[in-house]
Amino acid sequence: MLTSLSIKNYALIDELHVSFSSGLTIITGETGAGKSILLGGLSLILGKRADLSNVKNSSEKCVIEATFDIANYNLKPLFKSEDLDYEPLTIIRREILPSGKSRAFINDTPVNLDSLQVLGERLLDIHSQHQTLQLTNDDFQFQVIDALAKNNDVLINYTDSLKKFRSLQIELKSLQNQKSEAIKEHDYHSFLLNELEEAKLTIGEMTALDDEYETLNNIEDIKQRLSHSNQLVNNDEVGAIRILTEVKQQFAKLSNYGNAYKVIFERISANLIELDDIFTEIETFQEQLEADPNRLEVVNGRLQLLHNLMLKHSVDDESGLIEIRESLSKKLTDTENLDVSILQKETEIKNIKTQLETDSKTIHGNRSNVIPQLTEQLETLLSELGMPNAKFNIKLHPTETFFNNGSDELEFLFSANKGGNFNELKKAASGGELSRIMLAIKSILSKYIQLPTIMFDEIDTGVSGEISNKMASIMQQMSKTMQVFTITHLPQIAAKGDTHYKVFKEDVDEVTQTQLKKLNADERIVEIAQMLGGAQLSNSAIAHAKQLLN
Repeated sequence: MLTSLSIKNYALIDELHVSFSSGLTIITGETGAGKSILLGGLSLILGKRADLSNVKNSSEKCVIEATFDIANYNLKPLFKSEDLDYEPLTIIRREILPSGKSRAFINDTPVNLDSLQVLGERLLDIHSQHQTLQLTNDDFQFQVIDALAKNNDVLINYTDSLKKFRSLQIELKSLQNQKSEAIKEHDYHSFLLNELEEAKLTIGEMTALDDEYETLNNIEDIKQRLSHSNQLVNNDEVGAIRILTEVKQQFAKLSNYGNAYKVIFERISANLIELDDIFTEIETFQEQLEADPNRLEVVNGRLQLLHNLMLKHSVDDESGLIEIRESLSKKLTDTENLDVSILQKETEIKNIKTQLETDSKTIHGNRSNVIPQLTEQLETLLSELGMPNAKFNIKLHPTETFFNNGSDELEFLFSANKGGNFNELKKAASGGELSRIMLAIKSILSKYIQLPTIMFDEIDTGVSGEISNKMASIMQQMSKTMQVFTITHLPQIAAKGDTHYKVFKEDVDEVTQTQLKKLNADERIVEIAQMLGGAQLSNSAIAHAKQLLN
C-alpha cells in the first residue's frame, strides 16, 4: 500500500508531503484545484515519461517520492528478476533535472522506466473513465476468470511447460536446419576427409622431407664437399688430425713443466677426440650418400601433395591439416548423430505437449465452472449500480493452439439493454457503463486475489445519488482487503471514507500553489456540506452532511 507521497517543484506544487493509511481514502476538491496534478505525480512514479513543462521552477530539480509497504505483495521474485534490493518498505523516486533529463530510483538503485513500470503496475492502479480499455483486453478478461477459477498454480506449471516447449521447438528446428545443411555438405566433407586420411599425416614430416629433398637434389655438391673435408681432416701430411696429433705430442712433454701446460694438453686431447669423431661422421655420410632419382621424385611428390593440401585448407603446417581432419571427422560423426538427437528432441516435445494438453484441459475446466458464477455476480452488482438490464454472455472456445495462458479463445460479450444484442464490450458499453463494469470486476477480484492499491478518478461522474451510495458501499467493502483511493465530487461517496483529503489552491506571496490537506471531523462536515449545498453553508446542508457521515 501507498504509505507516503512527497512532491517537490512539480506543476503548482512547491513542496508537499502527505502520509496515507489503509482503508478507503477520499480526495475531494473543486474543479481545477489540482487533483490531476496529484495523479500526474503518481503517474511519474509508475513510469510515465517526464515532461520538463510540468516542472514548477525549471532552474531547480523536481523530485517525486513515494513509499510503499509491500510486505504482503509477494514481490521478492520480481525484485530478484530485476536485480533490485528488496525492502518491505520500498521507496520509488523520480527526479526531473533542469536539463530535462529524468532519473528513476527504487530503494536508491537507479533503474530504467521499464523496470519502474513493471513494479509500478504491481503497486498502484489508477483508474478513470478514460482508462477502461483494459476491460476490453483479452488478457485482462482471462485474469478475471482465472482469479475466480483459482488457476494460479496450474497456470504457473503451464507457463513453465510452455517455455520449455517453445525452447525445445527452437532447438528441434535448429537441429533440423543443421541436418539439412549437413546433408548438402556431407559428400564434400567426406571427400575432404578421405583426401586428408589418405595423406597419412604426421607432425614434423615436412621438415624431414625438406631436409631429404635438399640432400637428394644437391648430392653431387655434397659429395664433393664431404670428400674435400675428409682430406682436410685426415690427410697423412697436412690433415688436421695429423697436425693436432703433433701439437699434442709437444704439450705432452710440456705438461711436465707446469699445470698450465697440462691444461692445454688436456684440451688438445679432448679436441682431438672430437675431431676424430667428426671424421668418422664424414666417412659415414660418404658411405651412405648416393644418388637416388626415384626417391627424389617420391619426396618431391610428397612435398607437393602436402603443400597443395595446406594451400587448399589455408594452414601453415601438418598440425593445421590434422586439426581440420579431426574437425571434418567430427562433423560427419555429428551428422550421423543428428537423427538420434532429433528423435530425442521430438520425444521430449511430445511428452511436454502431453503435459500442456493436460494443464490446458484443467485450466479450461476451471474457467468453465466459474463463468456462470462470474456472470451472476457481475449482473447483480451492475443492477445495483443502475444497470438492471445488463447481461453478459461469456464463451470459452478450446483450441489446439498453446497461448500464453492456455488454449482457450474467449468471447466476453455484453448487452446493456433489455432484448439487446450481445456485442464486444468496447462496442456495446458506453464510457460510464465501462466504469461501472470495471468497478464491479475490481470488487469481485478483490475477494480472490491481492490487488494493488487502486485509485478511482471520478468514475462516479454522471451517477445519481442512489447509485453513488452503492458505489461507495462497494469501494468501502473493497477497502477491507486493500487500499482504495477515490477522487470524487459526490458527497454520498465522500462520506464513506476512512480518511478524507482536500485538494485546494491558495496564493502564497502572490504565487498560486496547490495544497493537499487531511480533514479532521469538523472540517469534513464542512467539506461535505459544501459539496451538498455550495459555498454558502446552510443548517440543512450541515445536518445532511452529519447524517451522511454517521
